Amino acid sequence: MDPHRHVGKALSLVEEFKNFAFKGNVVDLAVGVIIGAAFGKIVTGLVEHIIMPLLSLVIPADKGYADWKLQIGEKVVPYGLFLAEVINFLIVAFALYLFIVKFLGWLMKSKQVAPPPPTRDQELLTEIRDLLKTRSAA
Repeated sequence: MDPHRHVGKALSLVEEFKNFAFKGNVVDLAVGVIIGAAFGKIVTGLVEHIIMPLLSLVIPADKGYADWKLQIGEKVVPYGLFLAEVINFLIVAFALYLFIVKFLGWLMKSKQVAPPPPTRDQELLTEIRDLLKTRSAA
């Protein structure tokens, strides 16, 4: 058995792994996951430290609904926990909507500039297009 054959296979495997692990898509995905986790902390902080204290002004108990239970015989159905998760989801979704759609949309809109005027080539191509349209319509 040729020992060089196994070394070649191992190097080929290492090369394949390197090509896979360091492809642009994999690195971009890793960066996206890391930024997503950091963004998740921002949203969690927004919900826990700003939105929930404001809601506690309207809802007197601090997640008092989470303790709601339905007892059937000896079995307990803690539907309040489910209700708490649904409310938490709605609050987080609303916070994301406000932050991404409204706030970042407002920031992006303020940075938009008017498109540059068309070049002479673009003007000529537009004129040619319009002439071709009028000829084909006639």
